[in-house]
Amino acid sequence: MGEEQVFDLRFVKPHEFVQYGLGCLEMLADIGDSCAKETREKLRVVVAGGDGTVGWVLGSLGELHKQGREPVPPIAIIPLGTGNDLSRSFGWGGSFPFNWKSAVKRTLDRASTGLICCLDSWNVLISMPAGKVVDPPHALKPVEEISLDQELKIEGELPEKVSCYEGVFCNYFSIGMDAQIAYGFHHLRNEKPYLAQGPFANKLIYSGYGCKQGWFFTPCISAPSLRGLKNILRMYVKKVNCSEWEQVSLPSSVRSIVALNLNNYASGRNPWGNLKPEYLEKRGFVGAHVNDGLLEVFGLKQGWHASFVLSDLISAKHIAQASAIRFELRGGEWEEAYLQMDGEPWKQPMNKDYSTFVEIKRVPFQSVVVNGGVFSTPLSNQAS
Repeated sequence: MGEEQVFDLRFVKPHEFVQYGLGCLEMLADIGDSCAKETREKLRVVVAGGDGTVGWVLGSLGELHKQGREPVPPIAIIPLGTGNDLSRSFGWGGSFPFNWKSAVKRTLDRASTGLICCLDSWNVLISMPAGKVVDPPHALKPVEEISLDQELKIEGELPEKVSCYEGVFCNYFSIGMDAQIAYGFHHLRNEKPYLAQGPFANKLIYSGYGCKQGWFFTPCISAPSLRGLKNILRMYVKKVNCSEWEQVSLPSSVRSIVALNLNNYASGRNPWGNLKPEYLEKRGFVGAHVNDGLLEVFGLKQGWHASFVLSDLISAKHIAQASAIRFELRGGEWEEAYLQMDGEPWKQPMNKDYSTFVEIKRVPFQSVVVNGGVFSTPLSNQAS
């Protein structure tokens, strides 16, 4: 590949590549350039980064659907992040090998010939009292005032002025202690990048923050009744084959809520578990796939529970399967909450008088990813 084919995301953002890079190819194709037309039709994009970077690029490419600019290029992945769950899910591996030159060559070869798989993407809409989120991820952008789903009535008064944000995720969205630990890690990495030199060092730092933030050892001054998300959070979902909103009661012990799209979370773990047909039928669940239009929602209680879950000794606390989710956050004892999507966290301010709403709905089109290896989850939509 030539240097002109490689874009550094510190300087060229994905939406700029979509707008100008692909725009130039389309303009040349429209005036009869057959080479530009063929390149645009066969183009595949290789993303070198972690889950947040991959999701950021997929969200930007998804804008082509909205603008009617088909086809949308599929992506392949070079895993450079800490967990790399999107990369693992599509056979691109969980880490970047030491022999990187030959690995990149193999990736480019497989990217050009691999099958294309479909993947659900999820749109996040945040409506909050006037203000701003702290350190939002690249994929979360401020937007004009949005309209929440009117099928679900909002209790209480709404603020006169609101701030709205919108973004897309492909792997998971979470609220609670896991996002707080991730936020601490990202803050440290930005301040002292020399400490986070690779996946192993990153995971050690994560473990340290897990203890420091109270995930394992909660300070004695913190009353147990105030630790659970139930104190600040209401959750509504649209369940499998149901078009109406339903409030879901949250266990008082849950300190993290995760809405998961893939079977991989936290460096290749499967906290939802491989559930037996009898249990699925009893709970009203169906088998989980990456393109089924559903999110698996589970809870983690505290660090010890999370450790057993992520060691595959037990499953997480199953809460729901949903085609749409609305979270309502209201301050009180807590002045802020921690949220993250695809491993990119931020600090969400909360108000005692007015609620903050987070609404998650499936994007009406599916993203496309090149299958880099043996794919363990059956897909209904594959094309050569």
